[in-house]
Amino acid sequence: MRHHPIRMIVAACFGLLSCAAVEAADKVNVAVLNAAGDVGLFIAQERGYFRDEGLEVTLTHIDAAAKMIPLLGTGDLDVGGGATTAGLYNAADRKIDVRVVASRARTAPGYGYQALVIRKDLVDSGKYKGYGDLKGLKFAFASPGSTPISSLNEALKKADLKLSDMTLINLSFAAQVAALQNGAIDGTIIIEPYLSQLVGQGTAVNVTPTEAYYPSAEVSLLLYGDKFIKERPLVATRFMKAFLRGARDLKDAIDHGRWKSGPVADDVIRIFATAVNIPEPVIRGMTPQFADADGDVNVESLRMDLAFFKESGDVTSQTITADKIVDLSFARAAAKELGPYKPAN
Repeated sequence: MRHHPIRMIVAACFGLLSCAAVEAADKVNVAVLNAAGDVGLFIAQERGYFRDEGLEVTLTHIDAAAKMIPLLGTGDLDVGGGATTAGLYNAADRKIDVRVVASRARTAPGYGYQALVIRKDLVDSGKYKGYGDLKGLKFAFASPGSTPISSLNEALKKADLKLSDMTLINLSFAAQVAALQNGAIDGTIIIEPYLSQLVGQGTAVNVTPTEAYYPSAEVSLLLYGDKFIKERPLVATRFMKAFLRGARDLKDAIDHGRWKSGPVADDVIRIFATAVNIPEPVIRGMTPQFADADGDVNVESLRMDLAFFKESGDVTSQTITADKIVDLSFARAAAKELGPYKPAN
C-alpha cells in the first residue's frame, strides 16, 4: 500500500503535537482522605476538569490532614485537604507556609454531615442520655490538635465538662469505625460517609449533629503547599478552577442537606461511591455537606478552633492568627473566571 507523503507529514505533525500536549500537562500531587470533603476533587478527576486545565492530577490517600502538613511544607505534596490542625498553625509559626485556600465542606442548617456518635449499646442501656454523660467516655480522633476535638470541646461546655474528663486516643476514621464495632471506644465525632456506615450497621447512634452546638463549622478545607503557591501560581489557579467546577457539580446534586432525586445526583453519588469503595445506597443515605460554589471560607470558625488550640496548649504561639494561614486569592480568581454560580436545571 502506497502512503501519500503529505498525509504522512501531516500525521507525523499531529503525532508530535499530541506528544507535546501530553508532555506539557502540569503534574499536581494531591492527598485525599477518602471522605465527603473529597467529592469535589473526585468529580473534577472523573469528569476531566483537571485535564481541561492541562493538569495531570494524582490523588493519594493519606488518613489524616495532620500527616499532610509536613509533605505540603517540603513540596512532596502540592495540595491536601481536611480539618485544620494545631500543626498547621505551628508550621506557619516556623515559616512553613501551608495555606487554607478554599472550603471543601462545612456544616449549615440541615447539613449535618458531621456528628457526635455514641456506641449503640451505651445509648440503648441508658448510660448515655446527654452531654453530661460524656464524662468518663473514651473517644478517638484522627489526629491530636484537630477541629473535631475543638467541636467536642464545645459539646462538653454544654455540661460544664472539660476534655480532661474524658479519655482521647488517636485512630484513623476507618479504625474508629472498627473500634466502635469491637467496643474499644465509646464514641467519636465523625464525618460522612463513615457516619452513615456506623449508623447503618447499628454500631453507633448519631446523637447530635455538630451543627446543633457549633454552627457553620468549617470541617474540611483545601490546602496548598508553599512551593505550589510561590513556584506555580498559574497552575494553582487552574487547579482551583477545576476544583470549583467539581464543587458546583456537587452543589447541583444537593438540596437543603439531602441528595436530590434524578440523574444529576445519581452520577455524583456513583463517582463518590466508586472513589471510596462504598455501596451507592450507603452514599445515598448519608447527609451531604454544604458545598460553597466559590470555595469561600468561614474564617470565624477557624478563629474559634485556633482559640481552642491555644487554650489547650497545642498551639504555642500567642501571636499567630487564623488570617495568617488563609489565602483566598486563588478561589476568587477562579470564581471570577468561571462566573457566578448558576444551578443546573
